[in-house]
Order: sequence, then structure tokens, then C-alpha cells
Amino acid sequence: MDADLHADLHGDLHFDFLSWLGVGRLPLLMLIVIFLAIFGIGGLALQQLLRDWAAGPLPTLAAVPAVGIAALPVTGLAARLLAPILPRDFTTAVPLEVLVGTTARIVTGRASIGSPARARAEDHHGQVHYIMVEPDNAGQVFEEGERVLLVRREGECFRAISRGDFHLPRLDG
Repeated sequence: MDADLHADLHGDLHFDFLSWLGVGRLPLLMLIVIFLAIFGIGGLALQQLLRDWAAGPLPTLAAVPAVGIAALPVTGLAARLLAPILPRDFTTAVPLEVLVGTTARIVTGRASIGSPARARAEDHHGQVHYIMVEPDNAGQVFEEGERVLLVRREGECFRAISRGDFHLPRLDG
């Protein structure tokens, strides 16, 4: 009976403890900074109060755990108060597969089947990716400056088709 009760309490306390501490409300680095600031200020304040009111400060082995445990609920409260103000975790990292269906411009080399060229593509966040591109159709060649449509990815190389606007005659007058 004791083993079951302990296991149930341990599982519940672990999950609730992390949310109570503020994990997920703020970036982890910010949460660590808040904890360390509260720990440091709390430790200095406790030792100064004990020095003024008692015979002297607490020994380090007693003060560190006491202040560390006391700093945990204050860290959770500070995380709840700061979460609406501070930015959350955010990333613009995307898998390269999201580039399929977008256009790219050949920047280095001449692409033919079996001989890819370097191309520049942008994802939906505006991040630039330099990728290797080769034609999807046999007999097709892409020149530098040509814009192509990425149709699929095979390993580290993208297959593309010509957009058809590179070889169009100019109607300048």
C-alpha cells in the first residue's frame, strides 16, 4: 500500500511541480535567471538580517538549502507575473521540405541531370536557404539567374522545373 501511494504522489508532484515553477510560461534561460536572482537576493537579505538581529549569519550549509527552497515558489510567482510581458520561445527553423512548391533562383553553376547547381530559396518566414537543385525533366538545363519551381526533394538535392520566364523574349520597345 505504501509503495502504491508513494508512486502515485511522486508522478503527480513531478508534473505539477514543473508547471507550478513556471516551466513553459517563459523560456528556460529566463526562468533560470529569475531563480538565480531571487536566490542571490534572498540569500544576501537573510544573512544580513541574521547578522543584524542574531549573533551572526547562518552557516553556508544551512543557508543555501533554506534559501534555495524558499526561492522556488517566488520564482513560480515571478514567472506568472512576467509571462505576459516577456517573449515566449519562438523559432523560425523549418524543415527543408517546406521549400517544395516555392521558387528558387540559380546563383552558382549550371544545373543539369546529375550535376546540381546552387540555388537561393526563401521559406514562408523570409529566411534564405541555399540549396542544391537539378532539373526534374531529362534534357532540361538551368542557367545562373534562372528562377525555378521546386517540385520535390531527393536526399540533399531538390528537383525543379523551369518556370518558363527565363528564356522569354523581352518586349522593351
